[in-house]
Amino acid sequence: MSYIPPHLRNSSSTATITTSIAHSVSSTYTNDHPNLSHSSSDFNTSSSTTFTPHSRRSSGTFSRTISVPQPVSPKWTPSDRVLRFNDDQIEEIRSRLNIDVSVASGSPPAPAAIESFEDMCLHQSIMKDIACHEYTRPTSIQAQAMTVALSGRDLLGCAETGSGKTAAFTIPMIQHCLAQPPVQRGDGPLALVLAPTRELAQQIEKEVKGFSRSLESFRTAIVVGGTNIADQKPELRAGVDVIVATPGRLIDHLQQGNTFLSRISFIVLDEADRMLDMGFEPQIREVMRNLPEKHQTLLFSATMPVEIETLTQEYLTSPVQVKVGKVSSPTANVSQILTKVSESEKIDYLLALLVADDSHAKRSNQPFPLTIVFVETKTRCNEVAEALVAQGLQAVAFHGGRSQSEREAALRNFRSSSTSILVATDVASRGLDVTGVAHVINLDLPKTMEDYVHRIGRTGRAGLTGQATSFYTDQDLFLVAKIKKAIADAESGNTVAFATGKSARRKEREAAAALQKEARNGQSIVTGPTCINIEDKYRFMIAPSTIKSEGAADSAWDD
Repeated sequence: MSYIPPHLRNSSSTATITTSIAHSVSSTYTNDHPNLSHSSSDFNTSSSTTFTPHSRRSSGTFSRTISVPQPVSPKWTPSDRVLRFNDDQIEEIRSRLNIDVSVASGSPPAPAAIESFEDMCLHQSIMKDIACHEYTRPTSIQAQAMTVALSGRDLLGCAETGSGKTAAFTIPMIQHCLAQPPVQRGDGPLALVLAPTRELAQQIEKEVKGFSRSLESFRTAIVVGGTNIADQKPELRAGVDVIVATPGRLIDHLQQGNTFLSRISFIVLDEADRMLDMGFEPQIREVMRNLPEKHQTLLFSATMPVEIETLTQEYLTSPVQVKVGKVSSPTANVSQILTKVSESEKIDYLLALLVADDSHAKRSNQPFPLTIVFVETKTRCNEVAEALVAQGLQAVAFHGGRSQSEREAALRNFRSSSTSILVATDVASRGLDVTGVAHVINLDLPKTMEDYVHRIGRTGRAGLTGQATSFYTDQDLFLVAKIKKAIADAESGNTVAFATGKSARRKEREAAAALQKEARNGQSIVTGPTCINIEDKYRFMIAPSTIKSEGAADSAWDD
């Protein structure tokens, strides 16, 4: 169904949706129904559906007829070898790949995980591009998520960062698009990927283009903020197969009539938890409730807060849930160092650490290790980057206040190692995939455990090792205690879990504030030979801090 802007839904005008079915029956809906829902009897298998969309005009409405072919549900079957797998073999593969699969009661079982691209029976052009990527075997998330997506099922996927999940939805998406009637000028896309940030959207678009390079007529468009919206119009109006977008800019284009939702039959919500954190829930809902009735949805989330569960229940149909590894749980490929310093000493400690790294790299005749320094504010980000450059280090600031071209240049230089230090706010804490980041430094610790997890997840990716160094003050003792407790639990073999989502982070900040208030009221937790008792409910959070620098090797979390 074509997108109808909210301001038009509330007007007195009506939206008429004429469906071309066997008996030429037409149905009329009013804008008083924001979901514009329809029963299954309003659709059948006719070859096309005609929509009368609305656009932003002074008259309130404007009519345009779009003939929309019905989506094709391609029938996919794996190789005969896979079809002969019995239940024990299927479970053995999942166990070996550390895959957990669950389906709703009464739903058919999920398809088997497949450890070979050849056994997935993909389009010949896609196989050619997989070979160009030098992919030899699917990763764990690819082995299971791809078969679910190829079979036409809705998917809820959770996997560690750097696990290859972008390809896990990109390849089935391209295969799905190839089965659809060709896109014509003026059509909307066949598939849509929504992502929280410009940088992640750019990474996804690069993957889509990489796996469709052998398809001459396959067109992809990226729709993100930070660039002139007028520059994006011609490409969208010419018709594209796939749009990769951030939610806000997509809504802008829909309201201007530059593209439509009427042909979408495959949608991906990537880093869905991050999109909700950034306040994109209204835009996501606007898109989801205006999609054609027949579509497939894939949702990927690093965490599973209650907000994601609600979104899943509303917009996914009997999804297959696929988890790989212990999402947001300790891994053994990142070492963490917690160093207590005063606020005024932080910059000096940072400079000393990075200058030492630089000297070591030069003595070893090695390049400076790629390093991300996280800070709290945009202003501090610029100041720290300038201080590092003044010391002769190659550093650049990366935050939401910089223009799109400046951010792209910063990332390009960092990825190519021409700039070895990226000083960033939390805009870089999720979804940013840069190969080979060796060191993450928290100059300013975040406020919550979840954000800490995502920050240090920028290193130790895809099986590589990494290091995370965090400077902390008395103001951070609540979070530091949680980090230490989680490390201790992980080292003792206990399962580590922590609540995620907006509600959990709010409660965590409230608890931290309560702890600080008690400290100010005389129940001090200040480092030193004496330590006044605090309430029992906070006791587990406080670890001895007489040692200024404490290392916790071979334990970290990944998103």
